[in-house]
Amino acid sequence: MNLQRRNVLKGGAALAAAPLFSSVTASNLLGAELNTANVRNGEVLTAAHWGMLKVSVKDGKIVKSEPFQKTSEVYNPLQHYTADMVYKSRIKYPMVRKSYLENPDSPKPELRGKDGWVRVRYEDAIKLVARELKKTRKQKGLEGVFAGSYGWKSSGNVHNSRILLHRFMNLSGGFVGSLGDYSTGASQIIMPHVVGSIEVYEQQTSWPVVLENSKVVVIWGANPMATLRIAWTSTDEQGFKYFEELKKRSDIKVIIIDPIRSETAQYFDKAEWIAPVPNTDTAMMLGMMHYLYESGKYDKNFIETYTSGFDKFLPYLLGKTDGTPKNLEWASKICGLKASLIKELADTFAANRTMIMSGWGMQRAHHGEQPHWAMVTLAAMLGQIGLPGGGFGLSYHYSNGGAPTCKGAVIGGVNSASVGKFNDEGEFIGTDSGEFDANGRFVAKAAAVAGTGQSWLQKATNYAFPVARIADALLNPGKVIDHNGKKITYPDIDFIYWVGGNPLAHHQETNRLLEAWRKPRTVVVNEAYWTPTAKMADIVFPTTTAYERNDVTMTGDYSNMNIVPMKQVVEKYGEARDDYQIFTDLCKAYAKNLVVAYTDNGKDEFDWIKEYYGAAYEQVKAIPDFETDMKPFEEFWNENKPVTFASTPESDTWVRFGEFREDPVLNPLGTPSGLIEIYSETIEKMGYDDCGAHPMWYEPIEWLGMKDKPAELHMLSPHPTDRLHSQLNQTSLRENYAIANREPIWIHPKDAAKKGIKTGDLVRVFNARGEVLAGAYVTQDIKEGVVKLAEGVWYDGFDAGLCKNGSPNVLTIDIPTSKLANGNISHTALVNIEKFTGKVPELTAFSDPKFV
Repeated sequence: MNLQRRNVLKGGAALAAAPLFSSVTASNLLGAELNTANVRNGEVLTAAHWGMLKVSVKDGKIVKSEPFQKTSEVYNPLQHYTADMVYKSRIKYPMVRKSYLENPDSPKPELRGKDGWVRVRYEDAIKLVARELKKTRKQKGLEGVFAGSYGWKSSGNVHNSRILLHRFMNLSGGFVGSLGDYSTGASQIIMPHVVGSIEVYEQQTSWPVVLENSKVVVIWGANPMATLRIAWTSTDEQGFKYFEELKKRSDIKVIIIDPIRSETAQYFDKAEWIAPVPNTDTAMMLGMMHYLYESGKYDKNFIETYTSGFDKFLPYLLGKTDGTPKNLEWASKICGLKASLIKELADTFAANRTMIMSGWGMQRAHHGEQPHWAMVTLAAMLGQIGLPGGGFGLSYHYSNGGAPTCKGAVIGGVNSASVGKFNDEGEFIGTDSGEFDANGRFVAKAAAVAGTGQSWLQKATNYAFPVARIADALLNPGKVIDHNGKKITYPDIDFIYWVGGNPLAHHQETNRLLEAWRKPRTVVVNEAYWTPTAKMADIVFPTTTAYERNDVTMTGDYSNMNIVPMKQVVEKYGEARDDYQIFTDLCKAYAKNLVVAYTDNGKDEFDWIKEYYGAAYEQVKAIPDFETDMKPFEEFWNENKPVTFASTPESDTWVRFGEFREDPVLNPLGTPSGLIEIYSETIEKMGYDDCGAHPMWYEPIEWLGMKDKPAELHMLSPHPTDRLHSQLNQTSLRENYAIANREPIWIHPKDAAKKGIKTGDLVRVFNARGEVLAGAYVTQDIKEGVVKLAEGVWYDGFDAGLCKNGSPNVLTIDIPTSKLANGNISHTALVNIEKFTGKVPELTAFSDPKFV
């Protein structure tokens, strides 16, 4: 596409009449003003979730990757396997499942994951998807089309696969989406009721304040030395630096509360490790609260000034409503810790400036709304919320929460657009927020007008459902569920389009999901690798990785520290195309003029990159007396260096809830009362039997304290240390941790001895929901009665039902946390374990499927 061609494409009418398949790529755009050629031999700066990377290229191939810069001494292994991310387990060509290709109207969906695959021309695959999407909308309406695409898509603000999909789906007629996420499904619903904000993805009290003021730091159910290896955009790695400083501080006591002696507990080798029974954190906190109240060691003034409903919660705490005081002895019996230890913890918290840094694992459990609600209530009784270095934080373990926010600019990104409107001939004619001008250009209107978009939005909103209920929704169209005070009716989904994620790895009770995934008529997946989700599709488009295209991103979800050029490192693999290219071509195949709106009048990747960087550059220029090394785009791109911003005295000293504590009248919270709601009248009116109006202990559906256990051991499936969920599972990094060529399962020596299991043994882990093979790791670093099998494993059980690679979600339970949040309960599961006997099956998780 030469410069003349680009100018032609800027004309909307010309673009609408352009050939169906164009080549929107970076290597031949913008002429001499930018250096866009790929480096054949040398080093390239790019970025991934695991940080800024310096990638070495020789003869056009990646030979090495390493961190662009080091901010701490903590080693991040994820940064060294970029070559494997480009060359291993890749999908080379557009593929269609054999039975689907033979008859899309009767495609034998029961054969997904088992059928052979047929290579097709890209042009034919595009036309097939456009035709079948139209057919579904005609037969089922917009509620028949699902484009949830939940997952950790690649870094980069332009090539955001999920938004690009939603943009296409909106403009082409609408779709049903999902609500919430798997990471914080319970907390992000309960926290707005309690403190008026989502909390889990919000900035924390700054680390300099914690290090200066905290005397006790409690890391409760979190493993930051593992999870801070990544960030949603790209990690700035500041968290490692601050945890390093914390370790050096002999005057700050560190307490780790976790059934697993995690990498973080091992890093803080002198920290106190406390291992409660899994899923009993709420009971443990209630015991502390009862003791603090009865001993008079709670902060009565804070409760009276800054909270609402403590008086209504108190009868439950004291046992007046159910005859069971939630005292130390009661808590001890449930959580498996001595009453004296729980008392000692409460005394320590009350006597010292204490920051409770919580993870999210405790809320990924049955009744997961309760632990963080109880934690806020405990922190309120301690009276330190809003004080420097005191209170609680729900994001210190995620994306470097607490790293002070920098003063500078923020890069924007592609939006999901409004819903499209079409005339009787099926031609795209605009949206509620945009229309064509006399020159055929698509322009945004000053104000939206009433029309199809608003009615679609209302209809789509009515059908959107919690993301962790995807299997339930597919299996039960028309079913009505409760969700956060509303009723939701499951749509009748017949067309799924998935990008940027791997639900066959992250969703609970895999065998139930497989059954559900074989219900819709059509499943389309854009994917770079032969993941289990790709293998369960009907049509697969091979996509580029972030290293085969150009983009731009920030580092530091909270700090916004750097703007990073993500330069294309190597040529596109096989017939892989960018998601932007795929959806551009789908627009052309779907309806006349649609591509004009989708591409905003013919923009290519560099047009978008320049636009977002340029807007950020103007932000910086508009700041009076602001010194920065930010340069115009051409210089920034050609220099191949990040732009770095600095924090301010205000952000260095920022305290979460500080303004609220200073004046709760002038700075109220976003709750109905404006205060911390220990008792929620809003939730009380919902009348749910599994989530009351104040924090409570509910017995989980499966746990070690139940009377008739369906299995022996409690399985926890936390975030993996050497992956980002399922990303990197196929790389040679796996060789560093796999045991018996399977996912390792941690087991206590006493539990292992009962089974005759030793480190290195291949073991069968099973319950009524399924079975997997794993490699035994016998260790004292886990509580007796508990096993650890990390999530994010590529499922490998299509041929036999037994997952040969050790995916824990084969064994987890697919029911919601409660009617309030409908989050997942991945940490609530009991399993059995035994030494595997018989012929060892071949691992095929990372192999190509069967081609026809």
